[in-house]
Amino acid sequence: MTEGAGWTVFLTVVGMALVSVLTRSFFFLSERSLTLPPLVQAGLKYAPVAALAAVIGPEVVMSQGHLIDTLKDARLYSLAAGVGWFYLRKGVLGTIVVGMTVYLPLHVGLGW
Repeated sequence: MTEGAGWTVFLTVVGMALVSVLTRSFFFLSERSLTLPPLVQAGLKYAPVAALAAVIGPEVVMSQGHLIDTLKDARLYSLAAGVGWFYLRKGVLGTIVVGMTVYLPLHVGLGW
């Protein structure tokens, strides 16, 4: 690294930290109470589900960066079992248990 690059990196990190602190504390710095519009509040109810789907979706249908091309994949069957359980019982813990109960024998036992 060159001599000037150290200062550039340092100033970049400090600048990013300041921007991060400022944007995260924006609501605390305001003198009046800020409320979100009702439409935004309603949309925020779905944010955790959307984030979870964005993380889990590609993991289930992709392998090594490509779409899976075989039905011999334990993730598909565990997903189907978990969705079925959740549809019938509406329990998150049961969904996880049923999905893993299907996944482990297929993945470890059969090597799918």
